[in-house]
Order: sequence, then structure tokens, then C-alpha cells
Amino acid sequence: MPETISPLVLFRNQTFRMLWVAALASNFGGLVQAVGAGWLMTSLSSSERMVALVQGSVTLPIMVFSLLAGVFADNFDRRLVMLIAQGFMFAVSIVLTVLAYFGLLTPWSLLAFTFLIGCGTALHNPSWQATMGDIVSREELPSAVSLNSMGFNLMRSVGPAAGGAIVALAGAAAAFLVNALSYIAIIMALFRWRAPVRDTRLPPEPMGTAFAAGLRYVAMSPNLIRVILRGFLFGLSGVALLALLPVVVRVTLDGSALLYGAMLGCFGAGAVGGALLNAHLRARFINEQIARGAFLGLALCCGIVGHSPYAPVSGVALLLGGACWVLAMSMFNVTVQLSTPRWVVGRALALFQTGTFGGMAIGSWLWGAIAQHSNPGTSLTWALVLLVGGAFIGLRLPLPEFGTLNLDPLNRFREPALRLDLNYRSGPVMVMVDYVIDQSDVSEFLEAMSERRRVRIRDGAQQWTLLRDLEKPEHWSESYHVPTWGEYVRHNQRRTHADAALSDRIRALHRAPGLPTVHRMIERQTVALHDDMRLQPNG
Repeated sequence: MPETISPLVLFRNQTFRMLWVAALASNFGGLVQAVGAGWLMTSLSSSERMVALVQGSVTLPIMVFSLLAGVFADNFDRRLVMLIAQGFMFAVSIVLTVLAYFGLLTPWSLLAFTFLIGCGTALHNPSWQATMGDIVSREELPSAVSLNSMGFNLMRSVGPAAGGAIVALAGAAAAFLVNALSYIAIIMALFRWRAPVRDTRLPPEPMGTAFAAGLRYVAMSPNLIRVILRGFLFGLSGVALLALLPVVVRVTLDGSALLYGAMLGCFGAGAVGGALLNAHLRARFINEQIARGAFLGLALCCGIVGHSPYAPVSGVALLLGGACWVLAMSMFNVTVQLSTPRWVVGRALALFQTGTFGGMAIGSWLWGAIAQHSNPGTSLTWALVLLVGGAFIGLRLPLPEFGTLNLDPLNRFREPALRLDLNYRSGPVMVMVDYVIDQSDVSEFLEAMSERRRVRIRDGAQQWTLLRDLEKPEHWSESYHVPTWGEYVRHNQRRTHADAALSDRIRALHRAPGLPTVHRMIERQTVALHDDMRLQPNG
């Protein structure tokens, strides 16, 4: 387990401090806007389903567009991606403010604008979260994620209450204006920050190839699959609390927008406490124990809020719910980042967000529909049951511990000098690696090559096969294809220090002098292409 570092130490990092404070202002505006949109919908429509869909309209685009945003985060300047996202949300919020001021919004147009803001959030989030690894060290990353969660939830403890007061005193349009102005802080901070320049001679991956690479990497990483599954279950069931809270306040507690903001403030205050306790709990318990406790604690919160007619009791329950929410979500996030190398971290985070926010989007519709046909208490009871089920799933699919593997690039590969005049788009390329293996080592070799297959495919190889010579059975050949020479170079640059042990193990089984022989061949038809017609000089 990585060394536990107090989150507060990171305030010594000027860049982190500047962006954290700017995000604080942006989060405040977003939470004020959420209160305004949720409460305005209760005035525009009496349908519990429409009220719950306000939450769904924000989370749905994160589910749909996160992978695309992850591709941008891994292939382009993350700072520029975030600036574009923030500028887009600023423009949308200004238009929303004007329409709300003149009373021109309908339930569906309000959902459309919150959906567009969600699109901007979807574009921003993978770059923002992946940027943490560019600003702080690997050892500091868990603390950085906790501090970001604490900042967001610190605003959750005051933003909703402020939003409720703003809506009560000046209307929803004023809340939307506050949100629009809040984007200015983070836009200015991003303009001031100078992101590190990426050291690569390769062009950005083509969009389709980058999509496939991200999906393939996660599919070939069992630990990431577990985290995404648990995140989906947590989002699906836990979102009932936030999606139905406006209805609970209005119907069960007979409260106003001010009470709604105060209830969200309790949730946020609990989340701040959870963020502060995060490092302490990680030092004493394994990840699965913390996750299971978060599922069960949020289930208890749903049960109390769904059936208590007393606002103080619901407020105390929301303190627990907020703590459980941030403990689970920050742990999921850190586990993904520490289990993923930098070249694909944006896409891995995007797929995690797709699963988690996809669960939230589905849950917002599901719990709203149940409440529409029964009541909010019944809906929250069913969410409680699902949360308990999510805790018990951990008995069979426990969360992995934070990655202790070194996922920095290995940098052993040196691009060979080619005699053919190829470029990075030339291909397809076939690679064969020859080994000489003693019969006594065959079982161990096959076991190692099974893991090698997973690593090769994870990093971009296609049509991987292992061949044995029938006449010289001690001779083995590993073969695989890549679409282009550039993809072959990229494939080798993706090898990490954690992969070195497997490579060294296979090389130790090789009994011929020197290293295994590597053949790199380009596939050709009978008609020669231009890049085959010119030979490069030797040496």
C-alpha cells in the first residue's frame, strides 16, 4: 500500500493550490445551479420523475461521452481540453440565466440545458482527474484525490444552503448567474498554468484506434473491471438519495428551498468529514472493508431519509450518507489511477465514470419512476436493498488494494534502424520472437506466455499466437500483428516497469546464446509499394 500522506501537505504545491482554489469556486457555482434547477423543476412540473431526471440529465452525458473525453485527455493538451469545456459551460449557463430570468423555460428545455452543462462536465472530468498525476507524485496521488473530494464536498456543505437562500430570495435565474460567473475562476487558473510538455515523437492516436485501445486495456485488466462494476452499483443505488431529496423535502418534510439547501449542506458536511478520515481509514482497513462499510452506511441513510418525518433526524442521516459517498467514490477513483499507466489513464478514468455516472443516470430514472407510482419512501427502501446487495457482492468480487506496481514506462525499447523507407503509417506489421526452451521448462514457459499474451493484447497486439516447431520442438515462436509501424513503436513504449519481471522471467528460460531473436516484417502483396522501393544505407 502506498505511504499515507496527509492531504493538507499538498497545499505546499503552488500549482495544485491554485487549481484547487479555482475548482472550489467552480464547484460552489455548480452546486448553487443544481439547487436552482432541482427546485425550479418542482415549480414547472408536479411529476416526481421529471424532478429526478434533473439529476439524470447531468449524469447521462458523462456516461455517454466520457470515453471520447478520455481519448482527448490521453492524446491532446489536457489544459486546452479543459479550457474548451469550461468555456462551453460558461456560454450555456449565460443563456440558461437569460431564459430563466424572462420565464421562458419549460421542463424539457430546463433538462436540455442541464444536459448541455453535463456534456461540458463530461469533457472536463477525465482531463482534470488525469492532470492530478501531472501535478503531484504517485505517492501523493491518493491524498490529492481526497483533497479534491474534500474541496468539492466542502462546497457541498455551504453551496446548497447558499443556493437555497439565493433561490428563495432572488429566484432560480440568480442561481444560474452565480454558476456562470463561477467558471471565470477556473478559466483564469487554467490560463495561468503551464502544463508539462509530453515527450513523444509519435503523432496522436487515430480516434478509432484510441477508443479501441482504451476499451481493450480495461477489458484485459480484471482489477479495473471490478472497480467499474462496484462503481456502477454504487452510483445506481446511491443516486436515489440525491435524486429524490427535493421531493422528500417538499412532500415528507413539508420544507422550502432553504431546507433543501440545508439538507444538501448536511450531506456535504458529512462528505468533508469522510475526506478527512479517508487517510486514517486506509491505514487501518483494506479497501474492500471500507467499500462495504460505505455501501451499508449509505443504505442506512436511505432508510432513515425515506421514512423520517423529522428534518433534524434526516440531517444527521445525511451526514453519514455524505461521508460514505466520498469514501467510496474517492477510493474507486484512486484505485483506477494507481492501477493504470499514464498513457491510458484518461480513458480508464473515463470508463470508470461511464460506469458510475451511467449507474446514476439509470438510477435517477428508475427511482423517480418508482416514486411516481408509489412514494419516495418506497423508492429509497428499494435503493437500500440494492446497496446492501452491493456490499455483499464484495464477498465474491472484492476491491483490489491500491496498486503498488511501478507503472512508469520501462524505456528499454529502442526503435530499430530500418533498411526500408517506412513511416509511422506503414503496415500491417507482423512480429515474431524466437525462443529456445528446454523440455523441462515447457510448463513454466507456457504459464509465462499465457500472461505475456494478456499483456501483449492489452498493449495493442492483434492475432497473438504461440508456435512450436515440429522438427525442432525446443524452438518456439511468438507472433502477433499490429496495424502500422507507429502502433508497433507505441506498443513497445507502453511496457512498464511492472511488466519487466515477466519479460525477465521469459528471457531466463531462453537457452540459446543472447536474447531471443526478434523478426519485424511488413505484410505485402505481389505489387510493391513506394516505401519498399528505397533501401536505407546500413549503419
